[in-house]
Amino acid sequence: MKYKAVIFDLDGTLTDTLEDLYLSTNYALRSCGLPERQPDEVRRFVGNGVRKLIERAVPRDTEPAMLEQCFEAFRSHYVIHCQDHTRLYPGVASMLTALHAKGYRMAVVSNKMQTGVTELARIFFQGVIDVAIGEQPGIPRKPAPDMVRAALGGLGVRASETVYVGDSDVDIQTAANAGLPCISVLWGFRSREFLIAHGATVMASEPRDILSLV
Repeated sequence: MKYKAVIFDLDGTLTDTLEDLYLSTNYALRSCGLPERQPDEVRRFVGNGVRKLIERAVPRDTEPAMLEQCFEAFRSHYVIHCQDHTRLYPGVASMLTALHAKGYRMAVVSNKMQTGVTELARIFFQGVIDVAIGEQPGIPRKPAPDMVRAALGGLGVRASETVYVGDSDVDIQTAANAGLPCISVLWGFRSREFLIAHGATVMASEPRDILSLV
């Protein structure tokens, strides 16, 4: 074992959440009388938290009050519907089970709202993921290192014993800021070319590849 612990991003890394994010985004836009977005647009908007997702989704000249209304509409809808279409990527469940059996400590760190992270962890990761941290007051979002440091504390491990796994440029930056090596996955929301352009050096083509990289 090269490491004792693995910290995973959630959306685009363990779970395919795009459909639910897309539907909640368009529900919020529609409820505010704003133009809706296409799935590939929402894919590009994801990664820096749901407020930034909505900021990117609304027209550039949207008034702050309307932006806030749209964000609240998204949040209320997504809390209820965050698991409607969301699934683990193929091979993720067996990969997590194998890591757990080998004794790895594991955490999820996501810019998704804590309520969504908690709900998805309850559905998909009970007994496997030890710590699940989402967006919450007092902890700056990724790419700030604070969420990762909180996860390290919850896992009881040092940065030198831990590897980070994610699918985006935000994850590459987060790992660097926290002093962790990063494995970039190629089945998520960003392409290989995009990840390499943003500093990816170690990549996994499918979940089982992670078993040989940790």
